[in-house]
Amino acid sequence: MSNKKILLVEDDPNFGTVLKDYLALNDYDVTHAKDGLDGLISFKNDDFDICILDVMMPKKDGFSLAKDIRTVNKDIPLFFLTAKSMKEDVLKGYQVGADDYLNKPFDSEVLLYKIKAILQRKEKDSSNEDNQFEFTIGDFHLNSKLRHLSHKGGEPRKLSPKENKLLKLLAIYKNDLLPREMALTKIWRDDNYFTSRSMDVYIAKLRKYLKPDEKVQIINIHGEGFRLVEE
Repeated sequence: MSNKKILLVEDDPNFGTVLKDYLALNDYDVTHAKDGLDGLISFKNDDFDICILDVMMPKKDGFSLAKDIRTVNKDIPLFFLTAKSMKEDVLKGYQVGADDYLNKPFDSEVLLYKIKAILQRKEKDSSNEDNQFEFTIGDFHLNSKLRHLSHKGGEPRKLSPKENKLLKLLAIYKNDLLPREMALTKIWRDDNYFTSRSMDVYIAKLRKYLKPDEKVQIINIHGEGFRLVEE
């Protein structure tokens, strides 16, 4: 299998070179662009598996570059590096579709772990989400194309778009942990107090819909996310 390709866009030449070499040592094929415009040209000229973008850059900042990248490829994982730890920057990053975030200085092993986790998650998402739209959840059947949830073959309930997306994600990760921040960034495109409260409301709705089957539960894993459990 060929090495995963990373586009690293970082205007600090010393830091960029060190990070590129470190990632290359860990079997990644890395293209290092020196500013946002250079990064956009590199992105359009090659196929990458993940983009690591510095936020503060000349010519084009990381957020603007992310928006341009998203117009070309809405699914490629985006990872932001920033010297700032301002909450507004973190939220802005998630709003333009960031998959994860690290504040400088950071532990390079943590970065490696996060890259690996994002790539594995994307592979799982793409293989499951694109190909599967029918799910069995205890005595329930979910057709996510039609947004229909039916119990024991009865009259289906039409789910709202967000109810449907959330239940589909839970079904894909059935008996496994669905991380809270993943659901928020995938469905709400943001991870903050208000979207988090909104998701809790949707979880409560789904629990109510699934209540007729006592074998099915949505369990809250405190601080981590949710598990759709089927006994």
